[in-house]
Parts: sequence; C-alpha cells; structure tokens
Amino acid sequence: MQPERLELALAQGATLGEGLQWHGPSGRWWWTDIEARCIHAWTPGASATLSCRLPDRVGSFAHTRSGGLLLALAKRLVLARLPDAQACGEITLETQDLTPVEPELAGTRSNDGRCDRAGNFVFGTLSEARPREAVGGFYQYSARHGLRRLALPAVAIANSICFSPDGTRMYYCDTTSRSIMQCDYDAERAAVAQPRLFTRVARAHGWPDGAVIDAEGCLWNAQWGGASVARYAPDGRLLGYAEVPVPNPSCPALGGPQGDWLLVTTARQELAPAELLAHPLSGSLFGGRCAAGLYLPEPLFRDA
Repeated sequence: MQPERLELALAQGATLGEGLQWHGPSGRWWWTDIEARCIHAWTPGASATLSCRLPDRVGSFAHTRSGGLLLALAKRLVLARLPDAQACGEITLETQDLTPVEPELAGTRSNDGRCDRAGNFVFGTLSEARPREAVGGFYQYSARHGLRRLALPAVAIANSICFSPDGTRMYYCDTTSRSIMQCDYDAERAAVAQPRLFTRVARAHGWPDGAVIDAEGCLWNAQWGGASVARYAPDGRLLGYAEVPVPNPSCPALGGPQGDWLLVTTARQELAPAELLAHPLSGSLFGGRCAAGLYLPEPLFRDA
C-alpha cells in the first residue's frame, strides 16, 4: 500500500529541504535545509523543532554509532556532537574537520548522500556553474580508509543515492539526465561494477532527486518539478505515484514510530513569485501512511 496523495505534515519554509531520514534512536525525523546552513529535527506530534546551525551548507549527513553527526558540508566532511538529540529550539553545532571534498574544483559542492548497509558514508557532488557541468563525482568515506572516489562517470548533479536491502547494489543518478542508474557495489573495497539503467523519469514527471529503498527492494524517488514521489519495483517498473501538493519534492523517507509513514521534503528554490503565491507551503514536509513493514532502518555511520 502506498498513499495516493501526501498531506501537510509540518509547515516549514525551507529554501532547499533535503536529506530526510527517520532516526530510530531519537524517534525523530531529521533533514537539512541546504541553503539555510541548518539541520532540523522533529518529533511527530510535537509543535517545536530542533534547528542546528552550521558554518556552511549541508548537502547530506548521517547519524553515527557514537551518537554524533557526520556532515557533508559544501567542501569538507566534518563531525559534530549533539549535546541533546531531543532538544528543541536553535543551537549552533561545533564541528571537527575530517577531510576536504574536491578542493581542486572551486565550482562544486557536496550534495546527496547516505550510509551504505555496512555503515560507510556515500555521497556525491554537484556543479554550481550555469549551465551545469559534468564535473561532480561519487565518494565513499569510512573511518578505516578515509575518502575514496567511486569509479563512476562524472555528473552535473549527483542524486538518488541508495542501496539494495542486501547492500550489493547502489542506485544513483545525474539529475540532468533523468536516468536513475544502478551498479554492483562492494562496500569493503569501495568498488562499483556494471553501471546500467534502472529507470528513466518521463519529462512530464520532472527530474529525479532524492531516493530511498524499502524492505521489498523497491525504490521511492522524489521527482523535482513533477509534484510527486514515484515507487519503482526492483526491476525498474513503475508501481505508482504519491502526489505532492507543491511542485518541488526533494527527498523521501520511510519511518515514523510504527515505521508506516512516507514523508518527503520540499523546496522553494527555483519557484517564481507567482508559483510561490500559488504554493505557499513549498518548503514544508508532506506525508502519508503506507504499508507496515516497508521501513528499513537507516544505517548509522561506523565511526568506531
């Protein structure tokens, strides 16, 4: 079962909401507003949120096994400690540098990412040039091996990073191509093989953005400009859409206290004034109930 239409879950005004995930240990939804240089957390049913201010834009992040956060800032990976994962209000996080990201490329920044099933952080970068240039890459970061580039073609906007339930396949895309790809993936060696097409997003349904895999091996993809979240079978067949009442959904996630909710972040970015007037809730979280048992816990970064 998947919802046919997502409804408002939490009113927000994110310029570029992304990276949504359910974090079981804290019982909260976590996401980033990239352009606001902030990570938010929200407990379902609560009226207040936690807002963690950071020194730079956060393209993606992962919770760590030790209780902290691994953050892909625009041009570097950092660690941050959460004084209280249940806090509300606004706090500023202090960070510890781990490694630079593409220091030789001034025109890129970190973008979509998540942990693989073994607890390594995998993320990609995007070109900030206009028009976009295919210069971004995909990387794996681990405490043991540091930063390793994955042997995938350069992209303009790295997105849709997620992993099959057994961890042996990686999904990814260059948003500008409208093609979601898959490849064989070896977490220990940071090795990829046999890149191949998984599915193509029709022009009428926008552009592939963030994605997540469910317990049945199906891929849920937020379709920017298409006002929907699509679900695809493991063989790439389209299973259906959940409509979103704003134009730019950006990253879906499964979770919630009972593991039976689909939520998606959205964005105000790239909307003209008339579009914002017509869709004033752009930048909010939207959600709906789905079948129980689809939620796969998000792996924690293996920092010990």
